Amino acid sequence: MNNNDIDDRIYDLYDEYCHGKIDRRQFFERAGAVAVSGVAMANALLPNYADAQEVLFTDERIKATWVDYDSPGGNSGKMRGYLVQPVGEGPFPAVLVMHENRGLNPYIQDVARRAAVAGFLALAPDGLAPLGGYPGNDDDGRTMQRSLGHAKLQQDMVNSARFVREHELSNGKLGATGFCWGGGTTNFLATEMGDELAAGAPFYGRAADTDKVGNISAALLVHYAEDDPRVNAMREEFEAALKEHDVRYEMHTYPGTRHGFHNYSTPRYNPEAATLAWERTVAFFNEYLV
Repeated sequence: MNNNDIDDRIYDLYDEYCHGKIDRRQFFERAGAVAVSGVAMANALLPNYADAQEVLFTDERIKATWVDYDSPGGNSGKMRGYLVQPVGEGPFPAVLVMHENRGLNPYIQDVARRAAVAGFLALAPDGLAPLGGYPGNDDDGRTMQRSLGHAKLQQDMVNSARFVREHELSNGKLGATGFCWGGGTTNFLATEMGDELAAGAPFYGRAADTDKVGNISAALLVHYAEDDPRVNAMREEFEAALKEHDVRYEMHTYPGTRHGFHNYSTPRYNPEAATLAWERTVAFFNEYLV
């Protein structure tokens, strides 16, 4: 079943489910009430991580490993992340790759590998590390992430950013990207890290607090889906604040897309928009980090 076969109302229910407003049982019950084939449509929207690999972990262009590091002020004082480097001695520009609201799943790991193929030292931190790590399914991952202290989880991401920026293989220049929750956290890092962060490329994430936009030193490349009312409602005020404070930024809205369009494990994936957004992101990081 492709995305054109799925009722818009099922997409709306899936967005509520992904963001914790309804649980899995409610998602399927309500989907079944929408249309005769509603349950089948709902099933089709669940991620298929077997397909969410564009770069295999065995790819000869990269080296991937798990790393543990200190995270003072975070949820446990320790963090764990998936570190991927291009083959070679370096140094490499550093990029933090942040997950959605359910931990470091296989899709985000693959994004980190793609970043390494593009020439970056990529770290994908697992915000669920203090609870044992991503549990292997998104439902439990969402529940686990909601149980964590939000401010402490944000601090875990700040510490992760500093870890990869200061890594022996890094050239000292740091970029950050993320998706959904990770997109919003990219904007948060921009307000909190000053000139430690050179560039941020958030995908369909919560806007930065407008009263903190004046703290931003990084250049921003902000990606929006066309059909994403919850996130897009914040755009106008965010852009006005960026202009007011002379922040270097670009904003792109991708026609015909929904929230999550870059995630190739679900039918919300839009290959043309995802490819363009990623190409822009790589070029942007090359401009500011190399």
